[in-house]
Amino acid sequence: MGERMRNTSVTELPVLPLRGLMVFPNMVLHFDVGRQRSITALEQGMMNDQKVFVVSQKNDETEDPGPADLCEVGTIVQIRQVMNLPGENIRVLVEGESRGIIKEMLQTDPFMKASVRVCQERTPRSGDVKAMIRTAQDLFEEYALTSRRVSQDTVESIRMVEAPGDLADLLAANVLTKREERQEILNELNPMRRLEKVCVVLARETDMADTEKQIQARIKKQVEKSQKDYYLREQIKAIQTELGDQDDSDIAELRKRMEETPLNEEARAKCEKELDRLGHMPSGSPEAALSQTYVEWILDLPWGKETEDNLDLKRAREVLNRNHYGMDEVKERIIEYLAVLQLKKDMKGPILCFVGPPGVGKTSIVRAIAEALDRKFVQMSLGGVRDEAEIRGHRRTYIGSIPGRIIYGLKQAGTVNPVFLFDEIDKMSADFRGNPAAALLEVLDSEQNSAFRDHYLELPFDLSKVMFITTANSMETIPAPLLDRMELIEVPSYTEEEKLQILKRHLMPKQILENGLKPGSLKIRDSVYRKMIEGYTREAGVRTLERTAAKVCRKAAVSMLDHGRKTMTVNDEVLHELLGAPRYLREGLEKEPRVGVVNGLAYTSVGGEMLEIECTTMAGKGQLKLTGQLGDVMKESAEAAFSWVRAHSDTLGLAKDFYKEIDIHIHVPEGAVPKDGPSAGVTMVTALVSALTGKPVRQTVAMTGEITLRGRVLPIGGLKEKTLAAFRAGIRTLVIPEENQKDLEKIPDYVLERFTIVPVREIQEVLETALCRKQGTEGQA
Repeated sequence: MGERMRNTSVTELPVLPLRGLMVFPNMVLHFDVGRQRSITALEQGMMNDQKVFVVSQKNDETEDPGPADLCEVGTIVQIRQVMNLPGENIRVLVEGESRGIIKEMLQTDPFMKASVRVCQERTPRSGDVKAMIRTAQDLFEEYALTSRRVSQDTVESIRMVEAPGDLADLLAANVLTKREERQEILNELNPMRRLEKVCVVLARETDMADTEKQIQARIKKQVEKSQKDYYLREQIKAIQTELGDQDDSDIAELRKRMEETPLNEEARAKCEKELDRLGHMPSGSPEAALSQTYVEWILDLPWGKETEDNLDLKRAREVLNRNHYGMDEVKERIIEYLAVLQLKKDMKGPILCFVGPPGVGKTSIVRAIAEALDRKFVQMSLGGVRDEAEIRGHRRTYIGSIPGRIIYGLKQAGTVNPVFLFDEIDKMSADFRGNPAAALLEVLDSEQNSAFRDHYLELPFDLSKVMFITTANSMETIPAPLLDRMELIEVPSYTEEEKLQILKRHLMPKQILENGLKPGSLKIRDSVYRKMIEGYTREAGVRTLERTAAKVCRKAAVSMLDHGRKTMTVNDEVLHELLGAPRYLREGLEKEPRVGVVNGLAYTSVGGEMLEIECTTMAGKGQLKLTGQLGDVMKESAEAAFSWVRAHSDTLGLAKDFYKEIDIHIHVPEGAVPKDGPSAGVTMVTALVSALTGKPVRQTVAMTGEITLRGRVLPIGGLKEKTLAAFRAGIRTLVIPEENQKDLEKIPDYVLERFTIVPVREIQEVLETALCRKQGTEGQA
């Protein structure tokens, strides 16, 4: 550094830190001084040759800088003028003399004072200097023409400078705007290198100014068109105002609604952004309509609005029992929720799944739950839904996009805590548009749904206070991850006694009123009700039974008007006249034991059914023939039963090769009805043994259970429905797997009292219970 300067000397000067400013040598500048230490330093400089050392701060935000907060290189300036301003500020006019480098900070209070090394430049003499000066001047002139930010007087004054160092400082003061670049030029003590750096910056700024000029030209054209449109719109508004039919924008109203709505931070920011955009759009443009619709959707949601739950347990029981008989497990769960809600006010809504056959009242009990809680009710049917957008909505990039059904339902409800029913959740499917079951994973997860994001809104909305309830006829088609998020409550099919009470208490009084009859105008005994249930319906629920009751009321209304009567008694004969011949005839049990015929039990979508299995033998070559439209699982059960019989031929009193000269045919009647499942295994073994040994089977015995090759009897499902089927058929002895004894608790006592329940672990126990010693006798084998 010493080789590039001459006459270097050291002097002690007051230090004046600058924020956002920089003074170059030979530069005249005025600025305001307000900090106390800076004012004291200025006053000290006025008393000592009117000179101070000004240096830039490294960080303009620093209010009280220390030595470490200052740049090393600054400028020694001559104070030309000082003027007191209102308040405590002082305006000072200075002129830069030379560069200086802080050698040592002598003091910091009451003002900064430093030992400063004065840097006086020498002027190099060579042909390169003139060439560099001319290049810099030409670049500056080109920059001035392109940017139009420099006056012609400044350009002329630049032409007059001949020293490279002075020229570099003057150019830096007029061109450079960034503090870092200006400080870099101030730090450079070599005049030629300094001028070279300034030339590089000039070339860059010239290119940028040219690019800006092109951009400004394009923008100017667009602005001119926008201004023209704006002026025209303002004229239209003025004309409408004069005519008195001005259709003012809804923006002000939307802003007012936004201020009154307790939105979260993200929703409020989105609304403000959309309203700002809406204010700059033409009122009739499609984009304006889309933005306005979007804001209205956000503001229409029930932010912070919730109904107060009615926590009266006694009232809740009355509401739930008013229109629903039975369903004790469902009612008990709702009462439990209300009890816990009284103790813990901020409890999250439960996520329940009611599983049961059609017509048992799953959907209607959810309405009763909403009434018991005094909450709004929202229903969404998922049957046939295969588009994920039905749940999450469409993204706003699509034409005609709307929010999903969940957000729509909450908007309709007007509260954040309704009872939300997803009906038929097992009927969803997936295709190329997505899997709605996967979209429900977030909705039905109490740990995630507090920030549910609809694709249309793209905002978090709290669903944690919603009571989600789903219904399904079967759990088999519900994905396992979705099933895991819900609390399952089984709603079983109704017994005949339950149907009788439902018909007497609810269905018939309802249909009497709906068909214009007066209460008490129809007199029906329980035996007639039972005949309606047994002879005209065959279902797990009560939908067909309700239609049958409606038909009775309609026919009775016609008869009463024809004969001028106000009341009517319905007995068996009148019921036959009103409804015609019974649609279903229940065959009575055969009194005598029969060979190869066994009473099995089946579970169907409408409840339990008796399932006779027949087996016969004939001369042949050892073939096993299976008929009755059996499924693969049921066929495998028959093969397993046949293998067990062959393996235990000695125990059963059969020859080892008994099967070689006979064919065996197993048939399940009602061949038009598909049948499947493993629970007929014990029934097939019993039928095979009876047909092969000639021992008859008691027809008052029914059985169910899966068989293994070792003769073990495994548990089955649907025991309640199968037991009710046996109850209706008049069965006296019921053989069940031992592991299914726990399921007997769900069966009413009046049903179990009719049976002798025989729990078994081995097939041999089944044979001992079902087979007689010989045909026509009742002794045990």
